[in-house]
Order: sequence, then C-alpha cells, then structure tokens
Amino acid sequence: MPAPSPGLHRALLGLWAALGLGLLGFSGALRSQGDGSQAELAFLRAAIAQEPFWADLQPRVALVERGGSLWLNCSTNCPRPERGGLETSLRRNGTQRGLRWLARQLVDIREPETQPVCFFRCARRTLQARGLIRTFQRPDRVELVPLPAWQPVGENFTLSCRVPGAGPRGSLTLTLLRGAQELIRRSFFGEPPRARGAVLTATVLARREDHGANFSCRAELDLRPHGLGLFENSSAPRELRTFALPLDSPRLAAPRLLEVDSERPVSCAMDGLFPASEAGVYLALGDQRLSPDITLEGDAFMATATTTASAEQEGARQLVCNVTLGGESRESRENVTVYSFPEPLLTLSEPNAPEGKTVTVTCTAGPRALVTLDGIPAAVPGQPAQLQLNATENDDRRGFFCDATLEVDGETLSKNESAELRVLYAPRLDDSDCPRSWTWPEGPEQTLRCEARGNPEPSVHCARPDGGSVLALGLLGPVTRALAGTYRCTATNAQGEAVKDVTLTVEYAPALDSVGCPERITWLEGTEASLSCVAHGVPPPNVSCMRSGEAGIIIEGLLHVAREHAGTYRCEATNARGSAAKNVAVTVEYGPSFEELSCPSNWTWVEGSGRLFSCEVDGKPEPSVECIGSGGTSEGVLLPLAPPGPSARAPRIPSELAPGTYICNATNRHGSMVKTVSVSAESPPEMDESTCPSHQTWLEGAEAAALACSARGRPSPQVRCSREGAPRPQRLRVSREDAGSYRCLATNPHGTDARIVTVGVEYRPVVAELAASPPGGVRPGGNFTLTCRAEAWPPAQISWRAPPGALNIGLSSNNSTLSVAGAMGSHGGEYECAATNAHGRHTRRITVRVAGPWLWVAVGGAAGGAALLAAGAGLAFYVQSTACKKGEYNVQEAESSGEAVCLNGAGGGASAGTGAEGGTEAAGTAEAPAGGEVFAIQLTSA
Repeated sequence: MPAPSPGLHRALLGLWAALGLGLLGFSGALRSQGDGSQAELAFLRAAIAQEPFWADLQPRVALVERGGSLWLNCSTNCPRPERGGLETSLRRNGTQRGLRWLARQLVDIREPETQPVCFFRCARRTLQARGLIRTFQRPDRVELVPLPAWQPVGENFTLSCRVPGAGPRGSLTLTLLRGAQELIRRSFFGEPPRARGAVLTATVLARREDHGANFSCRAELDLRPHGLGLFENSSAPRELRTFALPLDSPRLAAPRLLEVDSERPVSCAMDGLFPASEAGVYLALGDQRLSPDITLEGDAFMATATTTASAEQEGARQLVCNVTLGGESRESRENVTVYSFPEPLLTLSEPNAPEGKTVTVTCTAGPRALVTLDGIPAAVPGQPAQLQLNATENDDRRGFFCDATLEVDGETLSKNESAELRVLYAPRLDDSDCPRSWTWPEGPEQTLRCEARGNPEPSVHCARPDGGSVLALGLLGPVTRALAGTYRCTATNAQGEAVKDVTLTVEYAPALDSVGCPERITWLEGTEASLSCVAHGVPPPNVSCMRSGEAGIIIEGLLHVAREHAGTYRCEATNARGSAAKNVAVTVEYGPSFEELSCPSNWTWVEGSGRLFSCEVDGKPEPSVECIGSGGTSEGVLLPLAPPGPSARAPRIPSELAPGTYICNATNRHGSMVKTVSVSAESPPEMDESTCPSHQTWLEGAEAAALACSARGRPSPQVRCSREGAPRPQRLRVSREDAGSYRCLATNPHGTDARIVTVGVEYRPVVAELAASPPGGVRPGGNFTLTCRAEAWPPAQISWRAPPGALNIGLSSNNSTLSVAGAMGSHGGEYECAATNAHGRHTRRITVRVAGPWLWVAVGGAAGGAALLAAGAGLAFYVQSTACKKGEYNVQEAESSGEAVCLNGAGGGASAGTGAEGGTEAAGTAEAPAGGEVFAIQLTSA
C-alpha cells in the first residue's frame, strides 16, 4: 500500500492540532467555574438541548434460575450526575460505584418477574432505565399419578402428569409416553411469563399389549431462545397391568357319583382370560381343598385334580371352582354324591380238584347289594348265591362269574368278580395237537410243536429211538435237512404219561453245484460232446439245458462240435420246492487263420505317425504272432506289431523302419499258419532353418524373386508362400513395401508343415531433411544449430563438411546435429551433410550467414529509447497517484494521540468532525459524490 504524500500528511497534522487545542481550551474553561454555578447550568442546558442524556441498565432483560444471583450495571452519559441509584425489591449482596455508574449484586432471586429501575438526577431532570428480571425453575420434580392395580382391557384409564414449580410455563413441554412411544405431547407456548408448573392429563384405552408396559412422563424446559440450554427430566416409570375376565362361569367337569376311597378326576376350564398365567384357581370338594395342575394354552386354562372321598363324606357334597383375576372372580358349583360299594366275593371249595371231585361255588356282596352267580340271582339283597358240580376233564379252566348291583341316587351300579376251576387229569396226545407225520420246507425258521392235554400241563419230549438227535419243541429255529427222520414223543405229568411215534420229512429246492454242473466247459472243433447237469433236491428235481436266446430248444444227446456251438447255456433244475438255474459257458477251440482285412498283405508306415502294423489272427486260444524280415534291408528284422487289445502293452514306436518283405507266423496249441507282408515307408512334410530360413533380405530395385523355401518328406511336398495381412502385389522389381511376414506351407498326403519368414528390404540412403536454427542467419557471438536427418536401411552413417577456418564445432552422439556457440565470421559459409551405408552415399548442402555488428547497434538503440519513454510515463503516473488510494491503516488507540490516519479510503478530500466533551471519542467523515474517491479521518483527543 503506498504511503501518503508529504503535503497531505502535513495538512492532516495541522487539522488534528487545531481540534486538540480547541478541546483543551473548552475543558479549562469548565474547570475554572465552581460547582452549581449559573454558567455550568447554562452550559449543561445548552448541552442537553443539543444532545439528550440517558440512563442505562445492563442487562436490560435477564433470565435467572430461581434462587440464583445477578449483577446489574446502572450507568448514564450525564457528565456530572447529582445522584443515582437502583430500585428493586430483591435482596442485595454488594454494590460498586463510579461517577456515572453503579453495579449491584442481587441474590436469592425467587420472584417470577421483577422490574428493577435505574435512575440518575441530571440538570434537575430524572433519567430512568427500567429492566426486567424473570426467573426460571428446572423440572426437578416430574410426577406421574399412580395407575390402577388392574385395568380391564377395552376400558379407558387416565394418565396424569404433574410438574410443580417448573417454568416459565410458556417454555415448558410435557410428553406422556408408553415405553419409548409418545402418546401425547403438549407445549404451553403463549402462557403468561409469570405462570409456573403444569399438568397434562390424557385418557388412554387399555389394550392387551399394554400389560406390563411402563408409562412415564417427560418434561422439557427449552430456554435455548434465551441463550440458555434445554433442561429435561422424566418421571419414574409406572407399570400397567391389564386383564380380561369373561362374564361366563368356568366349565366344571366332575363325576355325579363318587365312591368312597376311589380316585376320580375333576377339571375346571375357562376361555378368554388375559393374562391367563395371572389367574388364581380355587377347587374344593366340600371342605376338602384340592391341589389342581394348571395347563395354559393361549387365553385358556385347564385345572385338573384327583379327588378321593372318605367314609365320613358319604352323602351329598358340592364341588366348587372359583377363578380370580384382576380383583374379580367367577364361580361354578356341581353336586356330587359320595357312596360306599364293596367288591363282591367269589369262592370255590376246591380250586384245584382231581377228576371226579365235588366242588361248591359261593358268591357274596355287601348288605344292600343283590348278587347273581352265573346268571342265577340270590333270593334277596344281602344274601349269597351258591351252586355244586362233579369235576370232569371238561370242567378244567371253567370260569364262574359273580355280579353285584347297587342303586345310588337313581342310578344302578354294578361290580363283578370271576374265578376259574382247575381239574387235574393224565396227559392225552391227540393227532390235532401232535400229528403223526410232519412235512416242512427247509430254510425258514419254524416252531416245532407236539402238544399234549393234561393238568397239570404235561411236558413233551421227542427223540430218535436210537438215541440220536432231539427235537427242540416250542422253540423258533431253522429247519435243516438233517432233522428228517422218525421220532418218539412222550408226554408226562403228575397224573401219568402218553407215548406217540411221529415222522419228519424236510423238503428243499434243487441245487446245481460245480461237481454235477461245472460253470465252464471246453470242446474242440470237429469232436463229439454232450451237455448234461446233475441236481440235488427233495423231491428229486428235473434238469433241462437250452442255449441262451433260443427259447424252447433243449440240448440233448451227442453233438458234432462246431464253432457255432460255443456260447452260454442255461441249465434249470425244478421240483415242488422251487427251482435253480445256472449258466454254463461252452468254449470251442480251433487252430489259427489269417484274414486280409485284419492282417493286410501290403502296409505303408508313416514316419512320426505313431502307428504300428496291426495283424490280428483268428483262433482259440488266441494265437501268438511274429513278423520277421526276409531279404534286403529287412533281413532278420522284427516288425513291431500293434497290441491285440487296448489293455495290452504296446511296443516302443520306432523312429525308423526298414521297408521290405516280412513273414508273419501265427501259432496256438492247435496248430500254426504263415503269411507274407510287403512294407513301405513314407514321411510327412518338414521344414527347418536350413530348408526355409526364418529371416531373408532383399535389395530395393533388384529383380523380384520368390522366397528360398523347400521341405523334406515322402512323397516330395509342395511348398507355397504368401504374405500375411495385405497380399504382395506383382512387381518386376523389389520395393521396400515388400518387407513384412510371410507364411510358407508345405503339403503332401501325410500332412502339412508351416513356417513364418520375416523379409527385410534394404535401400540406399537419402538425406531427407537439412535445417538451420535459427533460420536466416546468426549475429556475431550468437549460437546456431544444423540438423541432418537421413532415410536408409541399414541405418546410414552421418558426416559433415564445414567451411574452411570454422572452429569450435560440436556434434551430437550420432552426428545428426552440428552446433556452434559464439559464432564468428569464419563460421559463415556452406555446410554439407553426407549419409552413407553399404548400398551408397547421398549429400545435401546449406549456407549459414553471420550478420555484421551495425545492425544490432541500430536495433539496440531503438529498444533503449522505447524503454526510457516507458519509464518516464510510469514515473509521471506515480507522481500523480493518490497517497492513500484504497489503503488500510491502523488507528492508534492512545487517547492522547492527535494523529489522523487513513481508513479504507479511495482518494479525495476529508473534513474534520466536531469534538466531543467529557473525554468521549468523536469522529468526522466527508464523502465524495458517487463515483468519486472517499477518505475517512478519525481524530482522538484527551
């Protein structure tokens, strides 16, 4: 930022000095007058007429927490106030004073709203400033009215929240919550500022899902608009318990009649309860309280218990079920009659009587019961019923039935008792229980039974008469053919014994074993043979054999063996217990023989193909084959043969094979046979670096020729070469455009071989470019560069020829650039660039001119004059520029300073402002017209 000019600086200093002297004189005149003088009053009235005085109270509006404290600052701009003070009803703790101010601390502020007054007496006038102090109280107590102990579902209940003393109420917001869910939110905005405390009430419909829910109230006192914070508090949560109890009575299920000392189930059920787990159940028979088991399922419960009546309870009793939930109850009652009915008693004089013994049977019951014995009733209730019999075998295990009936409360009850008579007699072996002849199939497990009648129950033993094996009677076990035979069975008990002979036959299905029916049979072609199989089984089986796939054709008798008899035959044995089948493989063997298709007389071996000569010979067993050369290069040479099957191991594939005539001999145990085979050898095409070089070079302009490529192989391959990408046009002479990649393909009947050949075309050099930098000449002492670029293949060597006497010439690494630093007259002249390779040489020339010194002197003089003119114009412009244009300067803060400074002005003049009295600061500014430059001057004085 430029500094102000000396003239402007001197003008500002003069203005500041004049203002300072005037103010000092005015202050001295005031001090020379006494207090209360007429001159002073006149002066003050004049000052008041020009500028009003005021009283100020800070803070003007304050918000203080209830019980807190506050400093109030009361001040005036009256130069000499007579007196002043602060009027308020609040308690004070301390006061500080000055000439035109006082500060006072107010403590324990509790009034909702007070208005302190600051006043000063100035020139017989009273100056006042009225303030406003309001208190606030945090929501320290948030109370939620207690909820009912139980609330019926579907009925309304009241939520009431109370926040005593908190305020101002206009900044208060209350929210009723169910858990974290807001039910209702109310803001008291607009309430009078003095209003304190709040109550929020809501009516809520009780729901099932509200059971166990916590309700609470949150209070928010938002004093952020007054520069304070947000004060929050919440009530303690209160849990609500809801319930649903239907008007219907519980369902009570109980017996109408209950026998003494008997246990009977009772149940009490009810639906639509909520929460069912909270329900209380009371279940009792008369004065006897039962202990039920409670089963819950959703909103239903089932209480079940077992009740036992005593003899003391005999008669009419009541069964009570009472269900209680939420302070309400539902009850059901049922009548139960308790009675006594002993079991009847049935006795036999001889429970185990020998055959022919007399037995007496008696049936008795209680005094009021009527008994019946085997359908014959007693004469009157309370009397026994009786009968007699002579025991025989048919009475063994005879049952007797005693029935007793009793009428209770209009219902006839019945009880009965039974007994069995045992008659003792000797064993009997009947054909129905122990047959004389048994026939069983072999294999499955059977229970062998030979049962005898008798009492006590006889024991039965069956064994071979010769003391052999014993039958395991009554036990489950496998039946084997070894059990077949005749057995003697003896039944014994305490009354005697019985004896009987039985025969056991075991049948089993046919079996074909390897001895009677072998799995494999070998016949020789031209001989006679027969196919027969022997089977075992009971009853004896029938056996027949037929060839597989030829249903109905059974093989019988002698056969004249031919090859077509070979194959698989199925032999089947059948009897009443089943059948058995077996496959018999018949093999017919014969001597070896050659076939032209499987062993050709002429064969060509292809080198590298991996193929061997295949000579397959017909014969069983499979003949061994060997081919040996006879004459020429193959004399005694063993010809490798392809293996006869895929699993056989193949011989090593030869790299070379001698052509010629080979004799093949096939042999097995039934004879041998020979065959002559003629073998020739051929090979697929092959190219390599020696027959087709991968890099070949042509000379541009030479006569066009084909690529030098050939291939080995039998028969001789044909070789064709073509350019990859764009085809090569037909030309008589070689062009550099013929360079590129060529693909050569050799072909014969056994395959192909390809090779890529890269062709390069060489040509003579040509200097394509020779240029100077800078162009058009160089001044003495200057620098210049010559660049030479040549086109050639192989790349050309660059050489230069310079004018005689040219010194200090520099060349680049590849000689393509010639450079001169500090040119002299000797560097002017003709330069020649030459490009050379194996096919020729080419040159180009260029002339360099070094100009005389008079031209540069003229040019330098003109440039210097222009520079001087520009410097003069800039200097003149600077002289005319304003010292403070758009500058910023700091204003000194010392009150005694009389210095004027520049503030964000932009040229132009400034006028000083009038001074202020009483030591206050004043500033004067002057503004230029729109579009002009503006200065701001600030003056300070003591």
